[in-house]
Amino acid sequence: MATNPVKITDTTFRDGHQSLLATRLRLEDMEPVASQMDKIGFHSMEVWGGATFDATTRFLAEDPWERLRRFRELIPNTPLSMLLRGQSLVGYRNYADDVVGEFVKRSAENGIDIFRVFDALNDEWNLTCAAESVKSSGKHLQMAICYSVTESGRMGGPIYNLEYFVKKAKQFESMGADSLCIKDMAGLLAPYDAFDLISELKRQVSVPLQLHTHYTSGMASMTALKAIEAGVDIVDAALAPLALRTSQPAVEPLVVSLTGGNRDTGIDLNRLLEVGDYFESMLPKYNHYMANPRFAVIDARVLSHQIPGGMASNLNSQLREADAIDKLSEVLEEIPQTRKDLGYPPLVTPISQMVGSQAVSNVLFGRYKMISDQVKEYVFGMYGRAPSKVNPEVISAALSGYDKGSHPISERPADHIKPEIETAKAAVSDITDDIDDVLIYALYPTTGMKFLRIKHGLDPVPEEMKADLADKPNNLSTLTGLSRPEKSASVRAFNVFIDDSYFKVEVDPTDGSSFTTAGVSSNERSPENNTSPEKSEFTPGNGTLSSPMPGILLHYIVEVGQRVEVGDPIAVLEAMKMENTLPSPIGGTVESLSVEPGAIVVKGEVLAIISPQ
Repeated sequence: MATNPVKITDTTFRDGHQSLLATRLRLEDMEPVASQMDKIGFHSMEVWGGATFDATTRFLAEDPWERLRRFRELIPNTPLSMLLRGQSLVGYRNYADDVVGEFVKRSAENGIDIFRVFDALNDEWNLTCAAESVKSSGKHLQMAICYSVTESGRMGGPIYNLEYFVKKAKQFESMGADSLCIKDMAGLLAPYDAFDLISELKRQVSVPLQLHTHYTSGMASMTALKAIEAGVDIVDAALAPLALRTSQPAVEPLVVSLTGGNRDTGIDLNRLLEVGDYFESMLPKYNHYMANPRFAVIDARVLSHQIPGGMASNLNSQLREADAIDKLSEVLEEIPQTRKDLGYPPLVTPISQMVGSQAVSNVLFGRYKMISDQVKEYVFGMYGRAPSKVNPEVISAALSGYDKGSHPISERPADHIKPEIETAKAAVSDITDDIDDVLIYALYPTTGMKFLRIKHGLDPVPEEMKADLADKPNNLSTLTGLSRPEKSASVRAFNVFIDDSYFKVEVDPTDGSSFTTAGVSSNERSPENNTSPEKSEFTPGNGTLSSPMPGILLHYIVEVGQRVEVGDPIAVLEAMKMENTLPSPIGGTVESLSVEPGAIVVKGEVLAIISPQ
């Protein structure tokens, strides 16, 4: 009998499908096996947080709070855990303390037992409010240290060395952590580095240690075993159908490997296989969401570019949306330089999105010619303290004309954020007064409001949010009964983009006539022959402001008839999960504003026309 069994946290219901299926797994497909998984004997089940809150409201028309409550009903015996991004909660910016406190309180009341709290910069300033809120709720506070490396690929060097991680661990323990987690989001923790790190942490801290790693590089299972040898208490793993690739190690071989030894998990393999069979039968309907198009199960190049799996899939999606997938190799080369410019932050949400999106902008528009509002906020210090110095030239470019100031702050970022709960309540007062709904809006004002209108019956559920039908015929002739015609000489190829998926289709007019697409030739629009957005969109002389990429027009900053100067802010576009303030290309008068706020826009769509002075 094992005297020191390894405990397992199952990530299937959160990080497993977030990593592999862009967080698209619907509650209806998890409910049938939730009770069975409750009986397996996991230390905990990660079921919430991370991207699930955003994805359910943005893409699935599901209430994330109802999902949590349902999990609590179906899983009464196993502690439920969530991933919380410190002051950023489950969003992409830092929120006011009142939002943080209320969100943690409601998460605890709705069913969360263990809060895994981390900050993308490992900055304790961004963890204090969330940590205190968890402790006040009487729940388990697990504080996570984001694991990262610099260029070497191994632990060490001037920033991410053993001393750095030990210092952070002791600091987080002193803040009241009930346990600590090493969060290796990109699968960069090498096996022997894991052994050294866990061994030293076991000597230096007294609380339990947990390891969270990803299989992206192929090292995760080896890393988990070496961490177990070093004495780690808990390991994250996923059921085999939602493991490996950019997800966690598979739990089944880990259980077998430890059977009969001192660290035997005590988990019954047959129970794992039973629920695994369910996922094997159900998951094919999600194949179109598979984030990794590679033939190889692992991405060995992550050891060089260090991009987490979720970030890599986002990059592919972003570049396809911008008709620039051929620029991927340039973006991968640019990311390390962008990361260095920004002070070597760990590549984890939301910083990974900032670095990735900025690298995309640097390639498409020129280095730091277009800087997202979030990157400006980061440089100003609103996301906390960077691990290393930010490039002074980037500071100058980002903060030139920045409304909060031209010099970065040196205080806790949240101290600069006014309370937000009452404002959020007022914004949704004509729809709902439910505090959980209020929090949805507070976290995501644009997409959250759209969801609340759907939830409360004010707007219909968009077709793209409805569940996909399983086993859909993939040949139109099976639906129509018609035989497959021959292609004519007029057949044309088109690119179709649906959420994160990309398809290439051919269209053939039935009368055999040729046709053209107004305004843009097929050669210009194809991924193989794309060009970067025209510089005239951002340079003086052209009074038409067009969208540089697909996205959501959040709001206009100006009104029709208003006088503007070159570079004055005109509109805010959400693209690549980042907000981008678009400047006026010329000085003059705003003649027209062409798009309703909240509307989805395509690349090149006219947003505003400015008449010259």
